[in-house]
Amino acid sequence: MPDTAKARSHYIPWIVVALMDFVTVIGFDDIIYNFQNQGLVAVTSWVLMTFLYVIPYSLIVAHLGSTFSADAGGITSWVRETNGDLIGYFAAWFYWITGLPYVVDVANSVVVSFGWMVNGDGDIQSHMTNAWFGLLTAVVFVLFIWFQSRFKNKSLEIMSVVGGGAMFIMTVLFVFMTIAGLTAGNPIKTQPFNFGGFLPKHFNLQFLATFALFIFAMNGSELAAPYTADMKHPSRDFPKALKMIAVMTMFMTLLGTFSLGVYFNAHHLPNDLKMNGSYYAFQAIGRQFGLGNILLYLFAGVQCIYMLAQLAVILDASTRVFLGDMAKKYMPTQLTKVNDAGLPINGYWMTTILCGIIMVVAGFLPQINDIFNWLLNLNGIVSPFSTCFLFWAFMMVRLHSDRYPTPSYTYLKNDKVGFIVGLWMFAITLFFAIMAFQPVDAKPGTRLYTWSLILNILVTLGMVLLGVLMPWIAKRQRQHGLAFGRPMWYLATVILVVGGVAIFSYGIYQEIVPASFGIWRIVITVMVDIAVAWWGLKVTANGRKQIIAE
Repeated sequence: MPDTAKARSHYIPWIVVALMDFVTVIGFDDIIYNFQNQGLVAVTSWVLMTFLYVIPYSLIVAHLGSTFSADAGGITSWVRETNGDLIGYFAAWFYWITGLPYVVDVANSVVVSFGWMVNGDGDIQSHMTNAWFGLLTAVVFVLFIWFQSRFKNKSLEIMSVVGGGAMFIMTVLFVFMTIAGLTAGNPIKTQPFNFGGFLPKHFNLQFLATFALFIFAMNGSELAAPYTADMKHPSRDFPKALKMIAVMTMFMTLLGTFSLGVYFNAHHLPNDLKMNGSYYAFQAIGRQFGLGNILLYLFAGVQCIYMLAQLAVILDASTRVFLGDMAKKYMPTQLTKVNDAGLPINGYWMTTILCGIIMVVAGFLPQINDIFNWLLNLNGIVSPFSTCFLFWAFMMVRLHSDRYPTPSYTYLKNDKVGFIVGLWMFAITLFFAIMAFQPVDAKPGTRLYTWSLILNILVTLGMVLLGVLMPWIAKRQRQHGLAFGRPMWYLATVILVVGGVAIFSYGIYQEIVPASFGIWRIVITVMVDIAVAWWGLKVTANGRKQIIAE
């Protein structure tokens, strides 16, 4: 897309695009996650990953975004332009579906933030069961799907600027208050706090498995690419946004992790640090400066806005990536259709269903903290796998640079050097994604470890299988008009009804309705089961009628 001004009334400034993207790239929680996995060693890991991964990553995205600035699909367009329609479809599919565990994780974080604001503590398990936690997460998600389908991108920009800016300010505040505390002579919780404490003591498989969360924490800058069409001078301003993100990321990760070592004993960390560590940190620093829980509640409010902004950007940008520039012949016709507002509403419903399945599967883990940790670690597997498509596209651009437009921003002038850097990024991302299948928050041999490993494998394979099925379904629609005959619809009806009744029976009877309800517990369960069965029959019947009519 040339940098000539386009005839439109509204452009998104590059700073706003940077902040919109920033909310998807890094947050205070990302620092907490890796601090629990590695302690003070995380500072060294952040330094290495910043120079060996973050900076090349951001500049590779800037190069691709500048090369294909006229395309609206982001990574989908880049892969499609370099590898053809089919690989472009797989890139779009896996990039979209591998973001769903994080969408669920973000919705979980919204529930946790409300828990802190209402109860003033992080002991969410004592206030609700696993089923209620999943139900509230589902409510947050469905309400936001509704919100997303009715408001324009202007509200998304405002929420992203407020959420991303406020989170960055809170992190800066935490760092400067830490420095002020050290200057005043306040003690450091981690001892010894010396150079040796920042160096890794071992390089076993467990340690290597933790690096996937570093990659997960730092990827996502390519989500800004679909918004190049809304920028006044995309090829010039998009690289500026990426560089701004890289600088903000370096500040947050390095100084933030250092500050955590001051307020937490890195050798004896709370088991629920990944879920509640951010709140513990601001609670500790607030009390140290005589502010009580003021900073805690302030952060809880910022965290809630920040997470809602993440939901907005992820749902909007990933949908644009998925459908913005994809060969639609590989997708069932129902998923490619949009409503009057131009939104792929069937895609939103599919997102809701798949996220619901992930929440149900996660409910088999023992504690809410285990659910939170598993979802987080699952992102460390699937997200890097999808990012591999990005580096593959960059390798192809550098290998065949004569086939593509000369970008206004070029990362590494020499094509051979650029290809080698792309190969390095591809290989290291793939390696750490494979390592991440090993659960890092459970001891080998325990029930939690076994269940987490099984779910890691099954959910990942399910995503791959579903992606392979979509082109097959689309092909049957083109050849026969209908993807499935009457027997398959009957089977789908049985699975939906029986599965839904079984899940809701377990949740209602065992978790949601107290045993003190007596006989009414059974009555409520039966009534809900009848409602679910009726809904399942109606949905499958209406779905088949709609497809036949189309």
